[in-house]
Amino acid sequence: MYLDVNGHKTYCYTGGKPFDAAKPTVVFVHGVLNDHSIWILQTRYFAHHGFNVLAPDLPGHCKSEGEPPQSVEEAAGFIIALLDAAGVKTAALVGHSFGSLTALHAASIAPQRVTHLALLGTAAPMKVSPALLDNALNQPMKAIDMVNTFSHSMLAPPPSSVGPGTWLYGGSKALMKRVLASNTKINLFHRGFKACDDYTGGEAAIEKVSCPVLFILGRNDSMTLPKMAAPLQAKAKNARTVMLQAGHQMMTEAPEGVLFALKDFIKP
Repeated sequence: MYLDVNGHKTYCYTGGKPFDAAKPTVVFVHGVLNDHSIWILQTRYFAHHGFNVLAPDLPGHCKSEGEPPQSVEEAAGFIIALLDAAGVKTAALVGHSFGSLTALHAASIAPQRVTHLALLGTAAPMKVSPALLDNALNQPMKAIDMVNTFSHSMLAPPPSSVGPGTWLYGGSKALMKRVLASNTKINLFHRGFKACDDYTGGEAAIEKVSCPVLFILGRNDSMTLPKMAAPLQAKAKNARTVMLQAGHQMMTEAPEGVLFALKDFIKP
């Protein structure tokens, strides 16, 4: 589905169901060099169980037009504008990594519009190493290799998972290369990581959030160590935490664990 958001054509995956603004809505926000496809299991479940789903490609990414966000604040403004464009008064927000900061900030500037807030692989602050920032700008293929090393705790998901035996590194690298190539004018990799690195408003934002908060963290996450979420956890008013046996890319390493945590948290 396409929406006009801030004058630009924006793609939103709806989980295989027609969009119906009358239903309760869940918005899924991806991280740096990702797109809507990282949420494929979770979005389809919610769309087929009574929810309205919006999983956008952020501006300037893949199927969406517009200027890629230069800051977390800018990305959060896009999410609120997306709700307006869809005619949605309130929604649950689910964000991963950079997307978690985006969802958090959106919930802080428009608390009356957010019913639930789920933060996956989050941190405050979410600092990016100088070496990774430099490589994202000047040697993006090397940076992709670095991120994949830090983001995964296993080569393939276990037999009980969805798609057992899938080569997780290869799949993530292919996705990141595709997203990077989707914008030939802006380096999405460096811009996204710089936005993460620059954001200092996490603790102030969580204090303004009025809805329930769910932290989903990867026990073996080397990109955003679980302890890096502690400043947010300490200031969240109504929060719970689910720890998964996974790395940063928990949607591929523990897809069912992520789904079960979300469906227990977000009720119709």
